[in-house]
Amino acid sequence: MIDVAIIIVSWNVRNYLSDCLRSVAADLRASRLRGEIWVVDNASTDGTVELLEDLFPQVHVIANRHNPGFGAANNQGLRAAAAYHPRYYFFLNPDTLVRPGAIGRLIKCLDERPKGGMAGARLTYGDGRFQHSAFSFPGLGQLVFDLYAMPPRLYDSRLNGRYPRRFYQPDRSPFAIDHPLGATMLVRADVAESTAGFDESFHMYCEEIDWSWRVRESGWEIYVVPAAEIVHFGGESTRQIPAQSLLNLWTSRAQLYRKHHGRLKRTVAGWLVRSHMRRRARQANDPQLKAAYEHIVTVWSDGASGS
Repeated sequence: MIDVAIIIVSWNVRNYLSDCLRSVAADLRASRLRGEIWVVDNASTDGTVELLEDLFPQVHVIANRHNPGFGAANNQGLRAAAAYHPRYYFFLNPDTLVRPGAIGRLIKCLDERPKGGMAGARLTYGDGRFQHSAFSFPGLGQLVFDLYAMPPRLYDSRLNGRYPRRFYQPDRSPFAIDHPLGATMLVRADVAESTAGFDESFHMYCEEIDWSWRVRESGWEIYVVPAAEIVHFGGESTRQIPAQSLLNLWTSRAQLYRKHHGRLKRTVAGWLVRSHMRRRARQANDPQLKAAYEHIVTVWSDGASGS
């Protein structure tokens, strides 16, 4: 048995990944946690696997020959790590740096809370700026903020699904949330197993929201731990394919609405998204982005999002 299995899914971010792995290994050593690391590489072409073989022989590597998606790759790591009987699974993005003590503080939070099923860290950007680490489950209010210009002062508000920044002060106690950002997710092992991990039908985006929804519906609590700091650079893989990432995002959002919202909310959301994306398609100069906007309209059609 080990304390924690760290699972990292990578795609063409070898330089970020190497720094991430060093920070994880240092934190495990300092905290004296019993941990093992799995990297699931989704068919990178930047020499990631070779880097791991040369510099990180202690890391378990699963090298996929094609990209099965973020959730599916995380589940591969979960299944491989299960043989070590971890108390916790820690899902971590490769474009992160774990600050000293972060993993131990996340584990301590759940160890002290019998109904705590999942926890996320306090995130900062690479330059030290604040980054929202957690959100309310998405509804029509957040959708309006995503699609239309709103007063700047409202973007950080509960109307947009954000928790107050004062909650994240490093000296504050862990606080309950709907879902963490998927960059860092510590999950109790029996919760991961009973809720069946990530839904692999989400190829990219929203998979952590869906899993958190199912965890909460199963009666477990989810927290952010302000004392656990992790740097998250953000979007280092997805910005390599902007049009495809845009399509992936809005396809997953449509799927999330179909799975977790009723017919009325799905119908209103579909109308909002289609009207906005049609306008963006008319304005787009990039043919790939134009095609992505047009495809999103189809994905959010009445048959797709309102049935």
